Amino acid sequence: MKQQSTVAAISTPLGVGGIGIIRISGPDALTVAARVFRPVGARRLEDAPGYTALLGRVFDAAGEIDDAIATVFRAPRSYTGEDVAELSCHGGLYLLRRALRAVLAAGAQPAGPGEFTKRAFLNGKLGLTQAEAVMDLIAAQGDQAARSALSARDGALFARIRAVNGGLLELAAHLSAWVDYPDDEIPEITGEEIGAALRRARDGLAGLLSTYDLGRVIREGVETAIVGRPNVGKSTLMNLLAGYQRSIVTDIPGTTRDVVEDTVNLDGAILRLADTAGLRDTDDEVESVGVALARRRLETAGLVLAVFDSSDPLTGEDRALIESLRGRPAVAVINKTDLPRRIDLAWVSERIPHTVQVSAKAGQGMRELSAAVNEVLGLHRLDGGAALLANERQRLCAQRAAAAVDEAISTLDDSFTFDAVGVCIDEAIAALLELTGERASEAVVNEVFARFCVGK
Repeated sequence: MKQQSTVAAISTPLGVGGIGIIRISGPDALTVAARVFRPVGARRLEDAPGYTALLGRVFDAAGEIDDAIATVFRAPRSYTGEDVAELSCHGGLYLLRRALRAVLAAGAQPAGPGEFTKRAFLNGKLGLTQAEAVMDLIAAQGDQAARSALSARDGALFARIRAVNGGLLELAAHLSAWVDYPDDEIPEITGEEIGAALRRARDGLAGLLSTYDLGRVIREGVETAIVGRPNVGKSTLMNLLAGYQRSIVTDIPGTTRDVVEDTVNLDGAILRLADTAGLRDTDDEVESVGVALARRRLETAGLVLAVFDSSDPLTGEDRALIESLRGRPAVAVINKTDLPRRIDLAWVSERIPHTVQVSAKAGQGMRELSAAVNEVLGLHRLDGGAALLANERQRLCAQRAAAAVDEAISTLDDSFTFDAVGVCIDEAIAALLELTGERASEAVVNEVFARFCVGK
């Protein structure tokens, strides 16, 4: 689908930097760029072949703006599939904005959010899941998130969906031909064959849907509550994980009264940490509010780091906390291992399988804590090239397809006609084609790219 307008935007972050890039895309991209860029020597930007860089200067009606390099990409071998020119200037905010104004005055229109990637999608350079992966790459906060997004950008998710949809399309075509042309010599298909094909599709979709929670953890991180009695070392652990003094640490019980938050990358696991008030009964009105907040965070957390003092025997509060965590994603952090041990370690580890011993004060045991967190979250099983559902739109499409396949199986089991089964299969196919973008409405496409930043 060809775009008629030529658009431009600053494609690098707005701020001071070594280099800033203005991207121009569309049928008149090179003409517009030539109106604001003067190459060194006799070469003309409009005549430059694709994948060529020219040194020169950007100028406007008031005069020269900055030294620049113009990079030329010819359709269809460009990011957007159109003619593209990129002007690389020094990364000053004033320079870039002035250069962009010159480009717009020369005939380009301002690009909307995600418009360059949207054009790449509309021109067949990317599928919709691959386009969404571009934004996930930009937003990646850790190695696993980046590898997962790159895998999706390379088409891993698209290929997995296409494999499921391919089986359904083949089945639908056979059913349609058999129902519509009964007098032709079309091989008869049996209910057993249809059922087997539908069950394969159902298993494929179930496997895909099971990746969503893990994908969300990788992409967005996990809400993590650091909980325990006062003075067991929660704030010291928080500061160690954060890499600086985020929480106040004293020997006075009840120092932390509010929820102190930070986001950390623990060996690839993105943890949105919340250091909470010590769990205990108290008459202090302010501390009791903090304890109530801590209990709410404990209830809603996707991961709990339950901290215990190795040098103290387990108290009733400790045991109650441990019992409340049975079956939940949690790691028991036995802290202060530099002191003589008095805690019943076996009792804790029997109830919380992932138990690690650390000395947050000495910075010891972080490797074991990292391994336990990755195991609890399931990240240790992650294949960097695996196809994962990346967002709620994708999950809902896959869910609709799975529901339609389940309906097809029920329809078949209830001895309805094959054309009724075919209707359900068509619904599943439509949902998967919407997922990949091969049959997505304009509203869906616009919604996807509205979440992008301008310039991408």
